[in-house]
Amino acid sequence: MKAIVMNEFGGSDVLRYIDCPKPTISEGEVLIRTSFTSVNYADIKNRTGNKAKANFPMILGLDVAGVIEEVFGDNSAFQKGDQVIAFPKSGAYAEYVIAKEQLVFKVPSNVPFEKVAAVPTVSFLSYILTHQIAPISQHDAVLIHAASGGVGTMLIQMARKLGAKQIIGTVSNLEKATIVEQLGADHVLIYDQFSNHVNKLTDGRGVDIVFDSIAGAITEESLACLAPYGTLVQFGNSGGRAGNIKTSDLHSSCRNIKGFSLGTTRASKPEMLQQVAQDIFTLLKEESFHVPIAKVFSLEEMQKVHDFMESRQHQGKILIKI
Repeated sequence: MKAIVMNEFGGSDVLRYIDCPKPTISEGEVLIRTSFTSVNYADIKNRTGNKAKANFPMILGLDVAGVIEEVFGDNSAFQKGDQVIAFPKSGAYAEYVIAKEQLVFKVPSNVPFEKVAAVPTVSFLSYILTHQIAPISQHDAVLIHAASGGVGTMLIQMARKLGAKQIIGTVSNLEKATIVEQLGADHVLIYDQFSNHVNKLTDGRGVDIVFDSIAGAITEESLACLAPYGTLVQFGNSGGRAGNIKTSDLHSSCRNIKGFSLGTTRASKPEMLQQVAQDIFTLLKEESFHVPIAKVFSLEEMQKVHDFMESRQHQGKILIKI
């Protein structure tokens, strides 16, 4: 089979398009023939060594959409030919992948396959953030950082469906504002002094919920526009630096900070994902729920794909057709 393999950390040139043996499954696993995989910012961090441990040769990628090729034994919940999305065991940039059955989800026939293929990671993540980690109510003003990216575009739509009173998105430049507004944001800001603008838009009160995947200075400034009793949800550090938070900024204002990792949840609480899968499929079959796709590439173009993602010029998801 063809796969993208890396043998060292580094720039996009460490990604090699080569022939590999087709993997073999064990009990509780399925073999999937990949149709699509998506690219997530975690792939960049893993490639550069900022997140992954050195375990070479390595195949990157968090999620796939494809067709069941083989099951183990007679008691599998799946059968050959089932269309599924999955979080693979050892990377997704390959024509065939292995996944544990707990992390495989059968796609209903009335859900557009390419639509769901673009968003396994970001849809599960966004749903859990908005429904379980920091449930959004009709009284909430919400701030969503990186609003034009894969997770951001999902968060905006989920916040709108849940009836958020006010939705504010931040982007790196206002060329990205159109897609954020089209998906349901009331206001779009750039990062420069965003807390001042947020406070003006909320009549000095601040927002009730902040969804932050950037960390660093963005997390620190977010506290300047978080309302009393508000919640800041920290679920990534694409900015590459941890934010410094004073405990005195929390207890006296009754505000709180929550953290969430989909990777940790896949490893230690996969049952959480099974619980929300059907709700996600219900959302995705609605024509009004959009999955913006920035661009579709082939597997052999993966170096170009990583360069494109690192340029931060894309809006929506980057999809790989295999």
